[in-house]
Amino acid sequence: MHNYKELKVWQKGRELVKFIYELTSIFPKDETYSLTSQIRRAVISIPSNIAEGSGHFSEKQFNRFLEIAYASSCELDTQIILSYDLNFITEEKLKMSTNKIDEIQKMIAGLIKSLQKKDID
Repeated sequence: MHNYKELKVWQKGRELVKFIYELTSIFPKDETYSLTSQIRRAVISIPSNIAEGSGHFSEKQFNRFLEIAYASSCELDTQIILSYDLNFITEEKLKMSTNKIDEIQKMIAGLIKSLQKKDID
């Protein structure tokens, strides 16, 4: 069991949620219940799954929730690219978003690897 509030990856996830909410606040109003909602659900899933997984007593369960968080980051990345394709965001915002998503993906992957290494040791 881990204290998720002390995990840098969870803290970065919170920052990403705030960034994405601000980014999607400029989306067309007719997207509120479609792409905007989907993006926000995906980004919220990242720190939420990290927190939920950390509450389990087994590293295997924690790993499973980290994998879900990683998958949500992939979903989010795709949706941000689609937002750019639909001209909802600029290329600059696309790059900022994908850099932040890449960073959290690397952090999640690193944590997964460290948990897997513990299982081997």
